[in-house]
Amino acid sequence: MKFGLFTLIKQSANKLAAWLSDLRVAIVLLLAIAASSAIGTAIPQGEPNTFYIERYNLHPWLGVIRGRQLLAWELDHLYTSNWFLFLLAWLAVALLLCSLRRQWPALKAGLRWLDYQQPRQLSKLAVATSINNPAGDAALIELASHLNKNGWAVKPASNRLAARRGLIGRVGPLLVHGGLIVFMVGAVIGAFGGQRLERYLAPGRSLELLNRGGETQLELSLNKFAIDRDPVGRPEQFSSSLELRDSNSKTPLAAKVSVNHPLRHRGITIYQADWSLAAITLQLGNSPLLQLPLQTFPELGEQVWGLVIPTKPDGSDPVLIALQTELGPAQVFAAGSELLGLLPVGGDVIEIEGLPMRLVDVLPASGLLIKRDPGVPLVYTGFAILLLGGGLSLIATRQIWAIVDGDKLHIGGLCNRNLTAFADELPLIAKAAVNHGAL
Repeated sequence: MKFGLFTLIKQSANKLAAWLSDLRVAIVLLLAIAASSAIGTAIPQGEPNTFYIERYNLHPWLGVIRGRQLLAWELDHLYTSNWFLFLLAWLAVALLLCSLRRQWPALKAGLRWLDYQQPRQLSKLAVATSINNPAGDAALIELASHLNKNGWAVKPASNRLAARRGLIGRVGPLLVHGGLIVFMVGAVIGAFGGQRLERYLAPGRSLELLNRGGETQLELSLNKFAIDRDPVGRPEQFSSSLELRDSNSKTPLAAKVSVNHPLRHRGITIYQADWSLAAITLQLGNSPLLQLPLQTFPELGEQVWGLVIPTKPDGSDPVLIALQTELGPAQVFAAGSELLGLLPVGGDVIEIEGLPMRLVDVLPASGLLIKRDPGVPLVYTGFAILLLGGGLSLIATRQIWAIVDGDKLHIGGLCNRNLTAFADELPLIAKAAVNHGAL
């Protein structure tokens, strides 16, 4: 009874392993992970719960998914959600089982030399032919020499030989599976152990990055921020000139980041992500120069910054000074949304509601995205292994067996890539060996 139960459990485990290692299951999992990643790209990740409720309750995602549903399905942190991690783990197990059950045995079988001794054995191979051989065993010697010169490994025997080429191609699928597993492990480590910080930094300002112990690991200062614009005035490129002060080095390091050109330093990656307007410098009447901070006004537009200031000593008659670019001009609106005038950057004094104003300067701010991802080395390593395995998988593994039987040379072979070309090539190899052997 115990033996029968053990056999039943073993059979069930084998069936489960066979199902998990099925290529169709792996393809479905890859498609599911790709679709989930697309959703994670479309939906902002890691925002407060109120962000999703306010944004998606009024305007449901895809017209059906509201904020609370989105939170319940963990779409706000999709890459660390339980169901996404389950998909990754399932795919990793499927790849591992496929490697152990199929690719590894195939590699071990390829390493063994098969010794076919009878012509009828060769006739059952995928490609086989027999030709007249007046040269006898000399044809085998010539065939071995020809194969050796063309990169084949040859194992001769009495009245027969075996040869193979491209065996390294059998390693390719194992490396592909291993690379994918390493890649996924790195992605999971990065998702849980990574840190992300997005800050707007004005020129002359600094930002301290702390390690997990609360100590300053890196001090980042912005020396200069530049926006390159096209003739129409649209931004084409943003670039920040930075100065890094490392806790392990007293000498500051000058560096530059721009869009699509991040900076990597001691496991930290700094991206040029966005831009903003930080402050304006105003002169009101005969006052000294005043640097006043700006704030966004989403109700006026996607990229509108400004501030409200009074025009009378008692704080009455406020006006709104609004800008869309660091180039100006600034628009000045009354409380009733009436346009009162334009203030050019660095221009002359303009009188607004009886108050002389001059816009001296506009200070732009650099939007920097700072990421620490401990999984990056594993991700890059997995990607490199994946590329190497994919390249090796393209190498065809070919095997040839030849037997001299009387005045006949019997030759057959196997090939896992482009069998038609191999079938055309094999008779030519055999004839060349026979002709040269006869000479």
